[in-house]
Amino acid sequence: MAELPIPDLPPARCSGRFTISTLLGMEEGGRGPYTPTEGSSCDSIQPTHLSSSTLCTRTFGYNTVDVVPAYEHYANSKGVGDLRKGRPSLADLHSILKVTGGLAVPIASLASPGHAFTVGWTVALSPSSPRHLGLVGLLGMAGGLAYTEVMQCPFPTALTWLIILMSVTVTTITGLSISAISTNGKVKSGGTYFLISRSLGPELGGSIGLIFAFANAVAVAMHTVGFAETVRDLLQEHNSLIVDPTNDIRIIGVITVTVLLGISLAGMEWEAKAQILFFLVILVSFINYLVGTVIPATAEKQAKGFFSYRADIFAQNFVPNWRGPEGSFFGLFSIFFPSATGILAGANISGDLKDPAVAIPKGTLMAIFWTTMSYLVLSATIGACVVRDASGSLNDSVAVGSPGCEGLACSFGWNFTACTQQQSCRYGLSNYYQSMSMVSGFGPLITAGIFGATLSSALACLVSAPKVFQCLCKDQLYPLIGFFGKGYGKNSEPIRGYMLTYVIAIGFILIAELNAIAPIISNFFLCSYALINFSCFHASITNSPGGPHCLWHHVNWGSSMQASSYNMALNYSVGLSEVDEHIKNYRQGPQCLVLTGPPNFRPALVDFVGTFTKNLSLMLCGNVLIGPRKQKMPESRLMADGHTKWLMKRKIKAFYTDVVAEDLRSGVQMLIQAAGLGKMRPNILVLGYKRNWRTASPQSLEDYVGILHDAFDFKYGVCLMRMKEGLNVSRVLQAHGKWLWSAGDAQRQDPLAPAVDPTALACEQQASTIFQSKQGKKTIDIYWLFDDGGLTLLIPYLLGRKKRWAKCKIRVFVGGQINRMDEERKAIVSLLSKFRLGFHEVHILPDINQKPRPEHIKRFDELIAPFRLNDGFKDEATVNEMRQGCPWKISDEEVDKNRAKSLRQVRLNEILLDYSRDAALIAITPPIGRKGRCPSSLYMAWLETLSQDLRPPIILTRGNQENVLTFYCQ
Repeated sequence: MAELPIPDLPPARCSGRFTISTLLGMEEGGRGPYTPTEGSSCDSIQPTHLSSSTLCTRTFGYNTVDVVPAYEHYANSKGVGDLRKGRPSLADLHSILKVTGGLAVPIASLASPGHAFTVGWTVALSPSSPRHLGLVGLLGMAGGLAYTEVMQCPFPTALTWLIILMSVTVTTITGLSISAISTNGKVKSGGTYFLISRSLGPELGGSIGLIFAFANAVAVAMHTVGFAETVRDLLQEHNSLIVDPTNDIRIIGVITVTVLLGISLAGMEWEAKAQILFFLVILVSFINYLVGTVIPATAEKQAKGFFSYRADIFAQNFVPNWRGPEGSFFGLFSIFFPSATGILAGANISGDLKDPAVAIPKGTLMAIFWTTMSYLVLSATIGACVVRDASGSLNDSVAVGSPGCEGLACSFGWNFTACTQQQSCRYGLSNYYQSMSMVSGFGPLITAGIFGATLSSALACLVSAPKVFQCLCKDQLYPLIGFFGKGYGKNSEPIRGYMLTYVIAIGFILIAELNAIAPIISNFFLCSYALINFSCFHASITNSPGGPHCLWHHVNWGSSMQASSYNMALNYSVGLSEVDEHIKNYRQGPQCLVLTGPPNFRPALVDFVGTFTKNLSLMLCGNVLIGPRKQKMPESRLMADGHTKWLMKRKIKAFYTDVVAEDLRSGVQMLIQAAGLGKMRPNILVLGYKRNWRTASPQSLEDYVGILHDAFDFKYGVCLMRMKEGLNVSRVLQAHGKWLWSAGDAQRQDPLAPAVDPTALACEQQASTIFQSKQGKKTIDIYWLFDDGGLTLLIPYLLGRKKRWAKCKIRVFVGGQINRMDEERKAIVSLLSKFRLGFHEVHILPDINQKPRPEHIKRFDELIAPFRLNDGFKDEATVNEMRQGCPWKISDEEVDKNRAKSLRQVRLNEILLDYSRDAALIAITPPIGRKGRCPSSLYMAWLETLSQDLRPPIILTRGNQENVLTFYCQ
């Protein structure tokens, strides 16, 4: 294999962990890892000029276009198949090289003339927004404290607590749902709408986003009217009305919302400062009220119904006393509930938070807790201090026990009987909406608290509604609203959305009646919260491992239910064709085509794949029947039903399919191309490791490696499974008198052997495998050596979620440099944490480039010796002539050029034996052999060397270089 020419390149600067600057298709080869060249260090900040042997290879040990995992490879990825900057494509690693213009490039890349490939990456996060964590809790708490007027409603303490707890139940479930969704990926702007739409999809997300944005706009009006009513009452007390009570609310409301609009347009910094000010006012007001309840009541306060803490007052107020024809529990609930909707204020500004995944759960749940405590304390304390009716007149003072005095106040020396009977009392808990001001130590502070609570909530909703609506407009789910999606400034402020919200708010402010606006808000928010909760919990319901199981005997009557099930499945399958693929759906479970042959011949392979695909994704068991079509078609029809029943008995949720072909490779090509239905198609080829490759026929060796090449050509990921005891149990079945012919199997038995009844398959005793037993507290070791898109991580993660493997600790091993171990470990831990896989134990392998032990190198040389051409480094034409009829032979030049890569496999095997000898499972990223450059025998020698002498099952997983993991919600 000739070394590739490398033209002059501009200097490459190492950025972050490693830098590799090379041309697309640079061959893997060159100098070995044990003779480093001066100037090749990646730690230097000086420009590094590259030649054929001076490349930043301290992690790899040999020149290669393959790359190690890095943050940039997954940043801003949106869909399956989205290639990220820095990671080579499958064609770059695998395709046949062709020299064009002095530059070797993969044939698959020739469609892009002059295409060059540059790798350079850092593990640095993008600049964060200046928002801070505490703001979410602050906004939620401020929004939730818009309660002060509602708390004066004439309903008992018991029902008050019930209403509070009902509201809190809804908001707590919603808060937990929001927390779950917000930690399920990187959250962008759009708040609650973004979270819902990315979980439930645009159909439900779009409609709920519209409702939610409108509800927040109306909520601006509700809180502003609450503020205006308080100001109106103050003006009325001092006989200073502007026009009349109703129009004063409208005038004050319009002026107020205009001022709030100005604060919002000034920027989020001003809005945050205003919220902090409001919060401090509310806090001081709350403390002032609590202090007032323990101060002895003056005669003026007693005349208005305040007698400090009294058990009999609490007992009277604990039970209901409905007044008026419109008094009802749910009517009061609809008025109160909007005061609990401020919990989503923080989530709605998700785009302005520094770390939404942390800030939203912590801030939202803190807001729920503290506002709940404040609501309960307020209702309990005021219900224990103030009687329901009082006249306010100092002349109503009487001696205790005076005749003709009725009501609880009589025992405290006050006679409010006259106004109570005439229902003309102006004071008391049922009549005076400013009771909290009267009870407090300093009344004006309560008024200031009401101002702070209402203005804080109004401002939060005024900011939330435009941001939610802007995200909705940018998604272009509805026509004619794109105009409002435009953002202005560095933070993309939705100025047009602010103006629309302002107009809507003014429209509802003109109603000038708080109790008329509040029920409208309740309906909107309850609808929104229901969908938020559904978006969090629907998956866990649909993915529950078991539904109701019927105990009746299985019969088949050809019922309409069966026809309906078929039609439903067909319609859903067709409907999937309209849905674009997405990484989040890929993560639910890879779609696997498993080359089992007859499934009962390789139960361990079936159990392994069935474990991580069960209830999640597609599993297809493929079998190739080799021979003439006329002879094999009856066999196919006869055995298919038996294999399906065998899978059902084993509780493997999979399909069985077979094809008739002239040879194994042709049959697998048919399966790869034709298996599946619509979007329900495999994307990973799973097969067993060919243990007998050294003694098998050379053509079967070529076919086996050719199948791997075919899978990569069709953009499949590949998963090879090797077990020390092997996978094929057909000989065991034969020894126990349970023989079934295995035509199509690479190691098939005599095709003329007698076949049993297919129904016997379902009745035979099931073979036990390691994947059916609990693994205990062992480890699952992942060697993520090359960035294949994340498949090497995903399969062990899915396996670890199952009950039998749940106690296993997952360890991740990556290559690194001894002088950068801490930095590299932190970078990988940070990347894994963003994937939310729960992998916390990361090991850097600084000794990955040490020279293997001499006896192990000798063993590798002996392994490939029978397959060497021994051409004496002759020219390429002579080598090709000598290799006629035996393409699996390895030339001396190929041995020499791939020496570094070969020794890498030897060293990796030593590392596996050192670190993972007692693991429950090993998953490792295998090397890729380039078509036309790597003989099949050499590639199999690499796999053999890498995985030999290991007791635990080893899974050699290579993705198709496209992302299967993402840390974004969309």
